[in-house]
Amino acid sequence: MPSAPCGPGTLVFDPTLTAYDFGPGHPMSPLRVDLTIRLATELGLVGERDGGLRVVEAPMASEELVATVHDAALIEAVTRMGHRPGEGEEAFGLGTEDNPVFLGMHEAARHVVGATQEAMRLVWSGESQHAVNVSGGLHHAMADRSSGFCIYNDVAVGIQWLLDQGATKVAYVDVDVHHGDGVEKIFYDDPRVLTISLHETGQFLFPGTGFPEDTGGPAAEGSAVNVALPPGTADAGWLRAFHAVVPDLVRAFEPQVLVTQHGCDSHADDPLAHLMLSVDGQRAAYLALHELAHEAAGGRWVALGGGGYSLVSVVPRAWSHLMAAVAGRPLDPATTTPERWRAHVRELLDHEAPTSMTDGRDAAYRPFEEGYDPDVWLDRAVQATRHASFPLLGLDPIL
Repeated sequence: MPSAPCGPGTLVFDPTLTAYDFGPGHPMSPLRVDLTIRLATELGLVGERDGGLRVVEAPMASEELVATVHDAALIEAVTRMGHRPGEGEEAFGLGTEDNPVFLGMHEAARHVVGATQEAMRLVWSGESQHAVNVSGGLHHAMADRSSGFCIYNDVAVGIQWLLDQGATKVAYVDVDVHHGDGVEKIFYDDPRVLTISLHETGQFLFPGTGFPEDTGGPAAEGSAVNVALPPGTADAGWLRAFHAVVPDLVRAFEPQVLVTQHGCDSHADDPLAHLMLSVDGQRAAYLALHELAHEAAGGRWVALGGGGYSLVSVVPRAWSHLMAAVAGRPLDPATTTPERWRAHVRELLDHEAPTSMTDGRDAAYRPFEEGYDPDVWLDRAVQATRHASFPLLGLDPIL
């Protein structure tokens, strides 16, 4: 394993990553990434001269790298269909309403994979202590098919790259509102990878998976952890669940690298789901994961984007807070959003952007150890996860 990282936080980004574009009207607009980078730059979070994140360009992943996770038949279909969009073919999860075909699809998806692999390389080599790729986090893609806006699974390819470099323990924490099913399934039988997903229960939300009893394959029991949260969960409940499950498990696993996916579609304003978090609650989660990376993984942290479909009011602010955490410069929630950024949004979209980096919420919560209430759905969900997963990693589920 390389020596402890000592370099600055790094953003892997170049504007061509916005070529990952399903077209007008699709929820996963590349505008959310563009507005995020613009806001973070205006806030002074991007650029070493201002004490912000170093920026490196995203390389294009090789075919061989993509094939370390994805089947040749899928790669061939993505390549072929992306060179001939509009023909109406549907195969391998492509050509659907979720995953419409677009010109250059294979190249755009490979570029996102390359950005995530570069973030992994920077952290594993010790060139950077933390690295972030907000265009990544495409956690639904399976080895043999695309799914849920995700053509290739950049997260899984990046984790597999770490394993191929000699990593023996990688922890993955997914805070997207949707279950991180693709990453979990790809590593379900691999005890070297711990996957933890906190998501709205699959009883009500795509992809309909991710329940407490899903704990890993026969050779890797305890390697998968799922917290299935009830609809309507807000900051206090979400943070209560997070702190009751994630830190203990990650510390017990003792990973060499912490990889996190930060879909911000858990926000109350997101149009595709039913959790009720604020930007303030999401910020609290980012800071907790930053602290956990230092406590449990020697500071090695790779942070990725993910879902998030409130393009102006949520995604840019949430992910700017994420980049601030990666840079080791947490933003005061009361920070005013720069007027130049708001003017850009106004001119581009004829839309008024938020004036502050806060939703005005207090991200406080009551720790789980202060008492379990069996009449509360959230507490029952947390308890189910603790009972299913904690003993498999040598932990006592009873407080």
